[in-house]
Parts: sequence; C-alpha cells; structure tokens
Amino acid sequence: MPSQLVRDNLRTNKLPHIWCAGCSNGIAMRAISQAIENLGFDKKKVCIVSGIGCSSRTSGYMNYNTLHTTHGRAIAFATGVKLANPNLKVMVVTGDGDCSAIGGNHLIHAARRNIDITTIVFNNNIYGMTGGQFSPTTPMENYGTTAPYGNMEKPFDICNLAAAAGATYVARGTTYHVNPLVKLLEKAMIKKGFALVDVMSTCPTYYGRKNKKGTPAKMLKYFKDNTIDTKRVEKLSKEQLENKIIIGEFKNTDELEFTDKYLELIKGWEG
Repeated sequence: MPSQLVRDNLRTNKLPHIWCAGCSNGIAMRAISQAIENLGFDKKKVCIVSGIGCSSRTSGYMNYNTLHTTHGRAIAFATGVKLANPNLKVMVVTGDGDCSAIGGNHLIHAARRNIDITTIVFNNNIYGMTGGQFSPTTPMENYGTTAPYGNMEKPFDICNLAAAAGATYVARGTTYHVNPLVKLLEKAMIKKGFALVDVMSTCPTYYGRKNKKGTPAKMLKYFKDNTIDTKRVEKLSKEQLENKIIIGEFKNTDELEFTDKYLELIKGWEG
C-alpha cells in the first residue's frame, strides 16, 4: 500500500513511475511532496510547472494543479501563471539541461525580475531522457553520447548563475541528504521572490554507465562522501574543496518581488 504522503500528494493511478531503476528523481519528488505537506499549503493553490526531460515527468505524477510544457520554457509558462493568478504557489520542476541550456535565458531573467517562483532543478549532469548527451553541468572530461572523447566545456554552477542573476534564495542539496533537502525546499517555497534549489540527482543509466560510476547505491554514497556544507567552505583550503560538491544555502536576501510591483503599477493606472 502506498504511504499516506503518496496518497495525499501523488496521482496514484499514474504510478509506478517510468524512471529507470536506481534513478533518484523519485527521491527528489518525494522530498518536494514532504516539504509541501510540512508547510501545510492548500494543495488547490499549488501549481507545478515542468518542461521536457526526465525530471519534467514529475508534474504528471503530482496531484496539484500541473502544467507540462515545452522544452526549456517551463519558467516562461510559470511566469504567465504567476502573473495571471498571484495567489497561486507556483513551482517549476526542471532539469539541468532544460533550465540551463535551451531555458537558460528564462532562468536568468526570472531571477533578474525576482518573480515569486520556486525553481527546483533535478541536476544529474546529463540529458537522460533524450539519449545521454552532455549538458551544461557535465563536469569536464566526463563522457556523454555527444562527448565520446570527454567533455571539453567548463560546466555551469547553477547556484552561482542564479545568485548572480538576482535570485533572492539559492541553495543546493542532494538526493542522499534527504532531510536537509526537505528543509531547503521548505525555505525556498516560503521565500517571497525567485528561489532556486539545485538538487543533485543520480542517473545510473546514462551518466553513471558512461562514466563508470558504479551502482546506484555507490552513486548516492558519492554524495555522502564528497559534499561540504556552505558553512564550512571558508575554513577549508582550495585543495580541500577540489572536486567537492558544496551543499546548503548560498544566498538568502529580501528584495521587492516582481508580481507585487506589477500589481502596484496596475492600481496606479486604475486610480
């Protein structure tokens, strides 16, 4: 029998999900559901928007208002939803390729506007659904179907990108550190403004197999053994931080939110 959390937050008639065995997207989806449950949101006022990719199948399984859109355009659709109905809690579930490649401009401009959207990136360092191509977050010298000799491009750090573009809340978690991830998601969801959580996920089928990362369990254990909290970064040397994944909060500030400014503008003209 599915748990109460699953029954209350997922479309059980759509289960089991189609993700590959060992994929940790399901862990990330459960963490989102748990955060929503913990915060006590009115589920009729939650809207999940997704684009195209493995991660973007999430919206089909979640039992809220959902919108499954086109590749790279989830944040653009979410912007329209939020402006049309500011009372909705709008969230985007996206992948590293979906939001930082074809959707990169939408990401940086939503952050620049500081519109009240929570963006949750399932970051598995590769394009999973479309065949294992390298993505903007694939580490250098790692392999993909479009990088048979190793990726020669410097990867994006999505957290640094979002923070520099103007997001007011930026954090990173992993699908190994589930309880801390839920807490980061909660803080992102209640933030008034553009919030982004980069969720490091595992893709054993393409990324793991291409790069000889071992079993799904071993890939999750890598997160356990190679992560450092943002609170410890300043105390460590460059050598100690090399090849480590930094998790925790990167930015948490308060600024004017775009939808509020937009509504004030309308009121001014109506008056």
